[in-house]
Amino acid sequence: MNVFSKMWCRTFQSVFRMVIPFMPWRKPEVLKLEDGVLGLPKYIKDMGIESVLLITDGGISSLGLCNPLIEALDAEGIICGVYDRTVPNPTINNVEDACDMFAACNARAIIAFGGGSPMDCAKAVGARLARPNKPVHKMKGILKVRRKLPPLFAIPTTAGTGSETTLAAVISNPETHEKYPINDFVLIPRYAVLDPKLTVGLPKKVTSTTGMDALCHAVEAYIGNSNTKETKAKAINATALIFKYLKRAYDDGSDMEARSNMQIAAFDAGVAFTRAYVGNVHAMAHTLGGQYGVPHGLANAVLLPYLLEFYGGKVYAKLARLADAAGIEGADNKEKALAFIQAIKDMNAYMNIPDNFGGIIKEEDLPIMCKHAYDEANPLYPVPVLMGKDDFAAMYRKVNGVKTEA
Repeated sequence: MNVFSKMWCRTFQSVFRMVIPFMPWRKPEVLKLEDGVLGLPKYIKDMGIESVLLITDGGISSLGLCNPLIEALDAEGIICGVYDRTVPNPTINNVEDACDMFAACNARAIIAFGGGSPMDCAKAVGARLARPNKPVHKMKGILKVRRKLPPLFAIPTTAGTGSETTLAAVISNPETHEKYPINDFVLIPRYAVLDPKLTVGLPKKVTSTTGMDALCHAVEAYIGNSNTKETKAKAINATALIFKYLKRAYDDGSDMEARSNMQIAAFDAGVAFTRAYVGNVHAMAHTLGGQYGVPHGLANAVLLPYLLEFYGGKVYAKLARLADAAGIEGADNKEKALAFIQAIKDMNAYMNIPDNFGGIIKEEDLPIMCKHAYDEANPLYPVPVLMGKDDFAAMYRKVNGVKTEA
């Protein structure tokens, strides 16, 4: 990246940082329901809402995880349409199909039930309903919606994405292999229901990668240059909880203390990065998801230690503070920071997360991948070290690994 591009990025970020306190930030109302998610239908009925669209994915639907909620809605006399065709990296087609179903069942509210993909799909559906004449691709970027969405209830079934509290929805275009975020304050869900019982049956692979996704949110928010007192505190707390409870949740899915605290960690990390933003890890991960369908949490888990090493001394002091929160010791900031990075690698290895992408990245795909990553990261993300397209290409090659024969 040339010096003029760097000056433009840092100027943009400085101006953006100055106006952040004046933006319409809010958090979802976390509903404290006695019966957990099963108490939601009565709450919805008391709002005068008689029909809803529940957006989930095929895996959750096939496991019947949302059936008790659907039955409880029916018992309250609430019509519930179910859209369960959301794919792991939700597409524009998912959004349009769900919008059609919303209209068909005359819904008045949206329930997002699942992990990050159903959440992102539901947010984008709300945006399209609010802006019926604006296609999804024209909502890419910052503040392109600016219209009130239908009431959106977010029910996370994983502990990682933090989507129940964020202003972002990430949508894929299968024709161009582009995966891009839509960022707008109106996308923050109106309500969230945190019910750890919904996460008990998660496969180990999902527990591990979504948990590392939450850690990536906390770390990237904390080491960036747009922190506030609140985002620092939330990121530190999320990091401490993840290091304490993620392996416990991975080892024993029925550990309710671990599951509950991981949901809190994901929520806090979501609050942190909603205001402080993420960074180059996410820019690269989104491109890997769009190009090759790599699950987002997995991509973040693999990439995070590589990028932290790339940043070097620029992040030692901040990583040392996170190391303190995680109970990781060292003689000085550098030693603590390096120990923190190693602890991330060790946690990945413990949970059978690979340390590279197995050679899936094709050299001929790098120009478009680097363009997408560069365009997402710059000038918005207030990262410790700016990366140009050549830097992204070198990093993609480094994390690629070697393709193994089947």
